[in-house]
Amino acid sequence: MQIKSLLFAAFCVLTIAACKKDNDEIKGFGSIEIEFDNQAAGSALVFGKDYTNAAGESLQFTTFDYYISNIVLVTADGARFVVPQEKSYFLCKHDDADTREIKIDDVPAGDYTSIEFMVGIDSAKSVSPIGERTGVLDPAAGANGHYWSWNSGYIFVKMEGTSPVAPPDFGNIFQYHVGLFGGFDSPTLNNLKTIKLTVPDEAAEVREGKGAPHFHLFVDAMAIFSSPTNVSIAATPFSHGDAFSATLSANYVDMFMIDHVHNP
Repeated sequence: MQIKSLLFAAFCVLTIAACKKDNDEIKGFGSIEIEFDNQAAGSALVFGKDYTNAAGESLQFTTFDYYISNIVLVTADGARFVVPQEKSYFLCKHDDADTREIKIDDVPAGDYTSIEFMVGIDSAKSVSPIGERTGVLDPAAGANGHYWSWNSGYIFVKMEGTSPVAPPDFGNIFQYHVGLFGGFDSPTLNNLKTIKLTVPDEAAEVREGKGAPHFHLFVDAMAIFSSPTNVSIAATPFSHGDAFSATLSANYVDMFMIDHVHNP
């Protein structure tokens, strides 16, 4: 009996020590990284390569850019870390890989199993004074080519390319520029979309003093043509803030998925 009691006591001491060690590790702050890996037809997106959309139309991409904002990280037990607004606006460009790898510092330590973000720029920031919109939000600089001066709004997703079925008089190009946040002086469409993704297996383990875990996201450019509504370039080669943009924004909700999380 005495031996059993000693063994039990030793087990309890080891268990408590292990729990204390785990609790000590999950404290403080760390960093996370998010990679947006653009895909098409099951492999890395390549500008100038031939693809076929759900309507059976051949096409090539020349531009694929999108705004990511309002990022939220969620732990396994439901705790939410809302990334501060001033650190939560990114313009991801396919032809600039550095823009598609985001690092967020000062993240509370924890095991993060899901991530939320908005595609686009929220209405509050869209109507804020120009002086408060810097970096990728500055219409004259970082947002150049991604802002409608005539509509005072950001282009949330900008997709351009060529296709034999697009109008030859315009060089066989197609252009999809999706924006609109609901309007300021008068109502418009609201094409802001919030994406919520859950990790497929391993949680992102943020720990103080350790390397940043890495969310690896796939972004399927072809989804804008097919999910849930098939889009024909021949039927609609251009969309610049019109009613059809609602179809495109509903489709690109399904562009995003977490492929895996890599912990250092």
